[in-house]
Amino acid sequence: MKKRNIFYQTITFFTIISALFFTSCERDPNILEPADYPVDPEVFIDGFSSGLNYAAFGGSKVTAFDVVTDIKYKGTSSMRIEVPDFEDPQGAYAGGAYFTNVGRNLSGYDALTFWAKASQPANIDIVGIGNDLGQSKNLATITGLAVNSNWKKYIIPIPDPGRWTAERGMFFYSEGPENDKGYTIWFDEVQFEKLGTIAHPRPFILNGQDQTTIAAVGQTLNIGDIYVLYNMPDGTDERVNVSPTYFTFTSSDESVATVNESGQITVIAMGTAKVTAKFGSMDATGSITVNVEELPDPAPAPTVPAANVISLFSNAYTNVPVDTWATGWLYSTAVLTELQINGDDVKLYTNLNFNGIEFASQTIDATTMTHFHMDIWTPDPTNLPAAFNVLLVDFGADGVFGGGDDVSHEVTFTANTTPALATREWVQLDVPLSAFTGLTTREHLAQLVISGDPNTVYVDNVYFYKEDGGTVTEPTEPAPTPTFSAADVISLFSNPYTNVPVDTWSAVWDQADVADVQIEGNDTKLYTNLVFAGIEFINQTVDATSMTHFRMDIWTPDPTALPAIFKIKLVDFGADGAFGGGDDVEHELTFDANSSPPLVTSEWVSFDIPLSDFTGLTTRGHLAQMIISGDPNTIYVDNILFHK
Repeated sequence: MKKRNIFYQTITFFTIISALFFTSCERDPNILEPADYPVDPEVFIDGFSSGLNYAAFGGSKVTAFDVVTDIKYKGTSSMRIEVPDFEDPQGAYAGGAYFTNVGRNLSGYDALTFWAKASQPANIDIVGIGNDLGQSKNLATITGLAVNSNWKKYIIPIPDPGRWTAERGMFFYSEGPENDKGYTIWFDEVQFEKLGTIAHPRPFILNGQDQTTIAAVGQTLNIGDIYVLYNMPDGTDERVNVSPTYFTFTSSDESVATVNESGQITVIAMGTAKVTAKFGSMDATGSITVNVEELPDPAPAPTVPAANVISLFSNAYTNVPVDTWATGWLYSTAVLTELQINGDDVKLYTNLNFNGIEFASQTIDATTMTHFHMDIWTPDPTNLPAAFNVLLVDFGADGVFGGGDDVSHEVTFTANTTPALATREWVQLDVPLSAFTGLTTREHLAQLVISGDPNTVYVDNVYFYKEDGGTVTEPTEPAPTPTFSAADVISLFSNPYTNVPVDTWSAVWDQADVADVQIEGNDTKLYTNLVFAGIEFINQTVDATSMTHFRMDIWTPDPTALPAIFKIKLVDFGADGAFGGGDDVEHELTFDANSSPPLVTSEWVSFDIPLSDFTGLTTRGHLAQMIISGDPNTIYVDNILFHK
């Protein structure tokens, strides 16, 4: 059955958000041998076994599980799981763990068995044992378990029963909708058994591959794709994914790299070390040879002016917020290490197949940018068919994945492209955004996905920029000339009109510097070091009661992508014309890259705002102050006026 593509969003199965506890009546334990912990093989027969509890997983539909009597394989009752539809507000999937507070001695058994059926043919994402809601060192799972509308017995082998002397994790499951639709699963006769017919275990690490990787001193690597293949009683082979702790890992040279019980390799010094594993006395198929080499030279320093850049990662610029540089999406094997090369921060990805970089909480507006830039360095072969892919994803105006307005496009680089992939050289991927043809909008960029054949990649200087032929620190042309009739205008500052008196363009209490400049003969105010600036016209307050709009033109060389904001506040002192007289009113409006009009860099922005938008400004007969503030710290200002 088709499952929804969860390439960009996955479920964390082992986070508990709430617990629904069910406890059965006491029953005599089926004692096989004396033990410190009870020997009770039953999980669910016609109800919960002694001391058994249930906890729903975080993000799951907590009401998905129930005990029912209308449908069962045997006896009086079964466990029913109601898998929710896609986008069910009560939960994205069904999932939970059955566990005990006191461990059980299950070392005399070799499998958990259960009967299951479903309301339709389906493949259950995960069923397993050993999830104790803690470290779960005895975890063993089967993925994609095929079920249909007929009762069938299923078996989950215990990889090493000798470890199961005090186990609390009896059974767990996790399943999402099929083809976006929910359905029902029933489990019955869930118990541990000694079958004696599970044979020929074959252990694997790294999916059975002998891998070689380049690493740097201080880097950590995680061994994945760990499983045991069993010959089952029906003659088929069953893959059981297991915790690394079932294996014993060994490094051929611990002076170069060590490996712990969780399969985490720590690189210590230059040299070569091969990491292998055993499952009991059996050698596991698969290994990883770690070649520890010197770091590359730093990437070339960027030369694009900061005013023209939206930077995700570069020491040369101020970076915008990024939620994560390694999303850990399902099936991604990429491992991220943060490094410094001669003081320059660098991202190192190893075991890269694909990796998500996400900035969804504060999306990026790159509508004024012309190029995407990323520097990469790899020690891996880059001759064909090696390829490196860069995918950009825009979440659309709703700012969420899967909202119906998402767009994306992927660009591929090889040894034959321009620029060309190369080995042991910094390659500057400098790509016109127009090359991302499917990226029809760039106002809410939220994800960057890298993937490809070079499996070890150093990354630096990831940014968007605007190519305009040089440093842009000041406007090259004046603000647009207003065309309102002078009879319909009260102007504070604009060459086409006669301006009313203004006491000061930078009050003594503000934090800003102001200068008078001319752009092609047009008078303009330049604010630098702006935190907030007070513009006062108290001696002759302005009566704008007959005006309908406020107008101001601004130009900034500073980055205007979120979280940058610009604020305009108007203050009316009331009939007494004095600050703090009890009849003062005011209102402040905030503008950013997503507002209307939006903030942009190196362009004149005309704020032509209905005065009705200043909702707190309930009187406008004695306007006395205007305050501008925000994150753009350098701002050119012109055409400040009221009009009707």
